[in-house]
This record gives sequence, structure tokens and C-alpha cells, in this order.
Amino acid sequence: MSRYMNPRYASLEAYVPGEQPKGEFIKLNANESPYPPGPGVLEAVRGAEGTALNLYPDAACRALDAALAESLGVEPDMILCANGSDDILNFCFMAFGRDGALFPEITYGFYEVFCALHGIKERRAPMREGFSLRPEDFFGAGSMVVIANPNAQTGVEMPPEGVEAIVRNNPDNVVVIDEAYVAFGGTSALPLVRRYPNLIVVRTFSKSRSMAGARLGFAVGDAGLIADLRKLKYSTNPYSVNRAALAAGIAAVRESAYYEANCAKIAETRDNFAASLKERGWYLTDSKANFVLAKPPALEAKELQPALKARGILVRYLGGALSEYLRITIGTPEQMEALLAAIDEIYRANG
Repeated sequence: MSRYMNPRYASLEAYVPGEQPKGEFIKLNANESPYPPGPGVLEAVRGAEGTALNLYPDAACRALDAALAESLGVEPDMILCANGSDDILNFCFMAFGRDGALFPEITYGFYEVFCALHGIKERRAPMREGFSLRPEDFFGAGSMVVIANPNAQTGVEMPPEGVEAIVRNNPDNVVVIDEAYVAFGGTSALPLVRRYPNLIVVRTFSKSRSMAGARLGFAVGDAGLIADLRKLKYSTNPYSVNRAALAAGIAAVRESAYYEANCAKIAETRDNFAASLKERGWYLTDSKANFVLAKPPALEAKELQPALKARGILVRYLGGALSEYLRITIGTPEQMEALLAAIDEIYRANG
């Protein structure tokens, strides 16, 4: 760090992304989709890359907003698109975090970073049995509430009636439901956005729509809340969604059936893989995401992670409160079989 750095940020602990290695690996560490984007997306990107790159993209993302609005049954002014859901979450903390932010004890690591970045007081709700959450712990928060549902580290989902109860019991504060993983077996809070003007639902194209490299996310909520977020987007980087991402996003919305089939396939692979680990004595949370959080028997998670990497397979070791666990992204059935074979080999080598 240089001596010119603003002292306010000197002690900031930045978010640590999943490893993006060079070389040949089975990559199960960053919750990406193992399946490519649909043919419509690939065609749209090829077309966008060769045309009008000398001109700025549409900052308002009007065509994509319209496509999403029609798909979700809302009005275009209830949608904001940005450079990934992280961009939108950042705006939410900026716009609605004046009185602090309440989120689960174990959750997406960026929430803590956003609080530190913007000088927002953070509070944590405790995890219950099986890493579940009790809705009552979020009632009357007196601050913004942020919940990843399903949870970003555990995959555990809060039932929809619990989500609605939290929104209903915080009428004077914004509740942000981060639905990055909802397409793999969760229940969306989107039906609630018309009934509760304090609710924002945030989604991403990264996982369920195989577009992690495109960096595209969106928020759905009351038009007034969306206008607040749009003001911050236009005050930082109005052209944050490039032409290729816009074209890809529109195409992805139009071929939803392809992605829904992929998500169902990933959920089936997840359940089969989880059953195989349980047969081997592993403990797993009840994940509704495109990953499992799994505690190995006999061996420590921090030892298994490098042993798997040495065999060409990447999984995520999170440490801290989850130091006994590995977070394993669900790949293709063939990739998960390769992982199971590597696990068996490691256990045989360790007696």
C-alpha cells in the first residue's frame, strides 16, 4: 500500500474472490455454471462485438429492462440492470445503510466489505440449527436488512413465509433479498414486490444463466427504490453494462427454457452428489443452491482442499466459522464423479 492511500481505507479487508487458476483444473470453487450459455446468447455476443463499439451502450438498458419486465410480470421502472449483482448490492448499502445493516452471522462476504467501505454499522443475526435463520431475529431491525436466500455460503433457504414476515415487520426500512442461487430449488420473493414498497430482490445472470464472465445483474422492487439505485448508478458509472452484455442478457431472457433445464440438471446432480457424500460419512447442509457445504469425516477440510488441488480439482475452503467445511460447486455429473474418485483416493492414502 502506498503512502497516498486515504487512511479511511487503509484497514479495509477486501473481498477475496474464488481462485481463477491457469492450467487444466476441474473448477468447483466459484459457484459458476458448468454449462455454456445458450446458442442465442453466443450469437448475440458475436453480433454485438462487431458493431458500434465506438458508441456508448444504452445507459438505461431499456431493451433489457423491457425483456425482464415482460418475463417477470412487472413494469420496466421496477427494474435496474447493472454490472453484476455486486454492483447493485453496493448501491443498496450506499442508499439504504444510513442506520446500519443487519444480515446473517454467516453469509456472503461482500456484505461485511460494503459496510466497512461505506462506514456502515453492521449487526449479525445468529445462525440456528443446521445454519438456519429465525425470521424473528430480523423483526424491527431499525436498519436495512440483507439476506441471501438461499444463503450464499450454506445453501440453506429461509421459507417464503419467513421472508415475508421479515419484510412486513420492517416497514420503515429496506429489506434486500439476494437471490443469486434461487433458481436451483429456492422460492423467490418476487411475488411480494408489488405488496411491499420496502422490498428489493436482487438477481444475477452469473450462475443460473451461465454468464459469470459477462457481469450482469438486476434488481426488482418498488419504482421509488429503483429510482434511488439508478441515481447512484448514474453518479458512478452510467455505462456499466456494455453492449455485449446487454445483447447477451436480452437473448438469455428469451431462451429461458434452456437455462431452466440446466438449473434442474444441476439440482439433480447436487442431490445425487450429496447422497454419495453422505454414504461416505460426510455431513452436509440442506442446500438449495448450485453448491454443497460439506464437512468431511476423519480428515480436516483445510487438508483436503490442497490435496484435491494437487489432483486437479478446485474446491473452496472458507475458514473462519466454516473451517470444518468445504464449499463445493456442482459441476457436470462427470466432474462430480471425478471429485468422488479423488476423495476416495485421498482417504485410501490416509488409511
